[in-house]
Amino acid sequence: MDMIGGIALLIIAVAFAVLVIFLARVLSNLTKTLNGVNETVDKLPDQLDQVMNQSELILHNSNETILDVNEKLHSLSPLFYIVGDAGEASRKLSSSLVDMTAGMKRSSTEGKGKVNEQALGGLYGTLALGYYMYQKRQAIKDWKEENTGNA
Repeated sequence: MDMIGGIALLIIAVAFAVLVIFLARVLSNLTKTLNGVNETVDKLPDQLDQVMNQSELILHNSNETILDVNEKLHSLSPLFYIVGDAGEASRKLSSSLVDMTAGMKRSSTEGKGKVNEQALGGLYGTLALGYYMYQKRQAIKDWKEENTGNA
């Protein structure tokens, strides 16, 4: 039995040696991996500082751009008010012109009707129509001056 015990001890020793070699390789690979992780962690603060500096620069540039845009919008605001006022004035003028045109059309129709009603013909009818149109034009001119002065 001594021999069997020696062989068993030898097999156990060989198995233990194989296990130790296997564990040594695994531990060696684990050491390399941990060294790589350590190098990465060592570089991390520098990389974070660079990222933070770039982020700070981007935020600073964004703030300057926003301030510039706000300043330009503030500069353009009076222009928008002027354009709005000009639009309102042109609307009033065009509505006044529409009213005046409608009035002239009515006046022409009324004058024509008066000439036909009174059976005025020839030169007398033309003179009467001309005088009537002259009075209406004067009234429109006065009305236009009043409304243009208020606009």
